[in-house]
Amino acid sequence: MRNPLENAAASTNLKSVGDAPGSPGNAPGSAGRAPGSAGRAAASLAELVTYRTVSRRAGDSRRAGGSSPAEASVETDQFEAFIAALPRLYPAVHAALELERVNGHALLYRWPGSALAEDPAAAQRASVLMAHYDVVPATDPGQWSQAPFSGHNDGTFLWGRGTLDDKGQLVAILEAAESLLRAGYAPAHDLYFSFGNNEETAGNSAAAAADLLADRGVQPWLVLDEGGAVAGGAFPGVSRPAAVVGVAEKGILDVELLTRDPGGHASTPPRMGATARLARAITRIERNPFPQSLPEVTAEMLRRFGPHTPPPLRAVFANVALLRAPITWLFGRLGNETNAMTRTTVAITTLEGSSGANVLAATAKANANIRVAVGETVEGTVAHLRKIIRDPKIELRIVEGNDPSPVSPSSGTQWELLADCIGQVFPEAIITPYIMMGGTDSRRFTGICGAVYRFAPFFMDVRARGSIHAVDEKISLETLDQGVRFYETLMRKL
Repeated sequence: MRNPLENAAASTNLKSVGDAPGSPGNAPGSAGRAPGSAGRAAASLAELVTYRTVSRRAGDSRRAGGSSPAEASVETDQFEAFIAALPRLYPAVHAALELERVNGHALLYRWPGSALAEDPAAAQRASVLMAHYDVVPATDPGQWSQAPFSGHNDGTFLWGRGTLDDKGQLVAILEAAESLLRAGYAPAHDLYFSFGNNEETAGNSAAAAADLLADRGVQPWLVLDEGGAVAGGAFPGVSRPAAVVGVAEKGILDVELLTRDPGGHASTPPRMGATARLARAITRIERNPFPQSLPEVTAEMLRRFGPHTPPPLRAVFANVALLRAPITWLFGRLGNETNAMTRTTVAITTLEGSSGANVLAATAKANANIRVAVGETVEGTVAHLRKIIRDPKIELRIVEGNDPSPVSPSSGTQWELLADCIGQVFPEAIITPYIMMGGTDSRRFTGICGAVYRFAPFFMDVRARGSIHAVDEKISLETLDQGVRFYETLMRKL
């Protein structure tokens, strides 16, 4: 988020959501089974967390401006050990489902549908459930309450890197399938599980899986990946938990800003040398944000929240169409998350100048990490950036980037199916679409499926969400159990 993930409540994967009412951490309170019923899933996740399936770019290659996102440094033996453990943990799944490896370490399972023999057209009702098992590095391990790859289970929480992002979701999917198979269940339509190995480095394994399905004529009816979640306090004035389902995600673009100068000794500096010119460009970017707009998805989210807000906000949200301009203006000033919902954002993330304290820089570089708003394009974004900078001596180079994803419908059969399953497991939640600020593997599937959604069936409060990619990532056992129940419910309906 996924996640990673710049995710926030009404932005990317809910980083800014508030606490679920009456619940510690990411425990949902009374909504799930008894905690003990999650024992098998917790035991499996505890083991899988111990495998250090860390993805990182080789030599921080993007900062050096030298290689593609697929180039990454990994401990191959840890990925192999993770894969080898799955048949032992989920024997029924591996006896009944077809499994193939994609692009080295990505996994694609196929659960054949029982309806295919009678109706070949049923193949067009195939669905894909997604997760990824690579994780980001565990920085500052000494700051963790439990070792980041321990899989420690304290009876309430299971600790470790990947418990929420995204091994917990993978375990919930496999655990649900294992339970259904042991109960003698078989889906009517083909069901695929696509588990990525390089989501955290925006790698190409998910694209390879999507291409493989396309080559076989599979056009999924539904794709579900990580993304939103269920949380209380997801929006000011809304007291009920909100189940936010990502129907689209912003594009992600990295642009290198580069300026050149003869360099020389720092004792005789020129006016507007390389670093000064670069600094001026950065200042212009900071002072001239991209134009604002309120996407229709966000407007629909406000309308759905409206009935659950106090009277003043209720009136505003009920009249989004009439008050679109002032709402958009207000969102730009309420905070970073709401501001990001209304525009393309630019963050300068890396800087590089001279290698010596008394040496003038011959080149100066900066990386602009840009989240491209839905409805805009990479090409148009770069063109607008040039207009903001207004300096032909600043070179702009696209390091990597993708346009925003198409918007999946927030009505219709697939949406209603998801909403029904969410409502059965999380009956107190307000179900709403939203636009993700971060990227997921699911964007690779939008070319073969028109109903791509992003939702993790877990309660997450602000502390839980804040632990993703940070210290003390953990998942409550009750939340994990709810995730299994969600996938059991969903699989029975696909």
